[in-house]
Amino acid sequence: MTNERGRPTVQDDALIAQAQAWLAEDPDPDTREELARLIDTGDHTEIAARFSGTLQFGTAGLRGELGAGPMRMNRSVVIRAAAGLAAYLKKHGHTDGLVVIGYDARHKSRDFAEDTAAVMTGAGLRAAVLNRPLPTPVLAFAIRHLGAVAGVEVTASHNPPRDNGYKVYLGDGSQIVPPADTEIAAEIEAVASLTTVPRPTEGWETLDDTVLDAYLARTDAVLSKDSPRTARTVYTAMHGVGKDVLLAAFARAGFPEPVLVAEQADPDPEFPTVAFPNPEEPGAMDLAFAKARATDPDLVIANDPDADRCAAAVKDGADWRMLRGDEVGALLAAHLVRRGATGTFAESIVSSSLLGRIAGKAGLRHTETLTGFKWIARAEGLRYGYEEALGYCVDPDGVRDKDGITAALLITELASTLKEEGRTLLDLLDDLAVEHGLHVTDQLSVRVEDLSVIAGAMRRLRERPPTRLAGLPITSAEDLTRGTETLPPTDGLRYTLDGARVIVRPSGTEPKLKCYLEVVVPVCTHADLPAARARAADLLAALKRDFATAAGI
Repeated sequence: MTNERGRPTVQDDALIAQAQAWLAEDPDPDTREELARLIDTGDHTEIAARFSGTLQFGTAGLRGELGAGPMRMNRSVVIRAAAGLAAYLKKHGHTDGLVVIGYDARHKSRDFAEDTAAVMTGAGLRAAVLNRPLPTPVLAFAIRHLGAVAGVEVTASHNPPRDNGYKVYLGDGSQIVPPADTEIAAEIEAVASLTTVPRPTEGWETLDDTVLDAYLARTDAVLSKDSPRTARTVYTAMHGVGKDVLLAAFARAGFPEPVLVAEQADPDPEFPTVAFPNPEEPGAMDLAFAKARATDPDLVIANDPDADRCAAAVKDGADWRMLRGDEVGALLAAHLVRRGATGTFAESIVSSSLLGRIAGKAGLRHTETLTGFKWIARAEGLRYGYEEALGYCVDPDGVRDKDGITAALLITELASTLKEEGRTLLDLLDDLAVEHGLHVTDQLSVRVEDLSVIAGAMRRLRERPPTRLAGLPITSAEDLTRGTETLPPTDGLRYTLDGARVIVRPSGTEPKLKCYLEVVVPVCTHADLPAARARAADLLAALKRDFATAAGI
């Protein structure tokens, strides 16, 4: 920005001074070079974008694009975050507690993990770092297994290659929730300069494979002792860190060795074969389906890059299709009920209401939580929890978070059990539809470059709420920012219709507006299923169309 004579303005001078001050403290030669180049070329627009604020620490920790400046993920931001977490822990009496740190295979993940260990050590806490890139559930397990007071996982999960993130757990093995997030954020804000943060070059522990071995031993607990282990699988790690751990878990369990999607088997931070490394994204499963057509397995399994999510695909007619997260959630629930599981079955509010029907018929407690496993994991008496975004907690005593490795074991056990009966996962889904009604879910997601589009859509819905969708009257409209009797406040809207439901909310981890749709169609017999599916498809299409119009998206 310049004045009318083409000279830099006072605002430009202040911006450059801010960038130079950041540059002087930056410990990373890569981001120092990047920022110095921006300063030298006078790219005030880009510098302003980097210094327009600070990357906000919330209940998802930190997540953002890699690069220089306080609005990007980099070593300076991570060191401040670690210092804030250390100060929070010490204020809460953990003056010499253990903090265990894990990381994935993304760009800078190992650097961020070692910076965190250095900061914790410098603050007088004890730090232990997992010895190589490993799945997020291994870190979540290690926190409780080692009696740590907190844990950090450096990962951006299924975000694009340019991103990284910083996920924080407390000593119960669950992700942070309010007010811990705001208290940690305040401590981060109080870090005036990196020069005030002691960072020794040694003094922390690098863990060996003992923790991983203990995690793998624990995976055996999710399976029935004498269950069939015959289902053959194709597996993709989606360029992430899941392969070695999943193969070891499957070998321990006695399942046939999965056939790997070789192009996606090993960690690669560039994720070269996919636009987004998320099994839910269009095209992400194409290579896995090609391998399945060539090898004819019983099941296709996919993890996301940090292996805390699990996708499953089945042969449907002549080709393969991925099961929706809600379908896998219901299948695992039905399997656990059949095995005699007791305790609470929990799910996020945007997941299918079918779980409540399954739990209710079995006489089990069912509860809904806000979106995210930071909430699901805290359900009282939790035995099983899931969210529609491919997250499943099947062993809460071992991992109090979603775990794509143990979920893969359990869905493969179910496929094996059905195979021995001459049936498939689709047959069981049909049975559940006849027993509880056909529950069909879908999602309308809008990815944006400009976050004001999301705010505008939410404002439009609040100012001019719809009264009918898909020809059905809205019987209840709730603004979730006010909270409910069972839910704390969150930015979202929930509409209940006769035989349908719509929930809309901004994503907490991506620049997306997410609309969750569900229709429930009564079914009397298996012969009624084709007509019920056609009715459900028509209703979902109409819901999508009408809600997009109402939201202006």
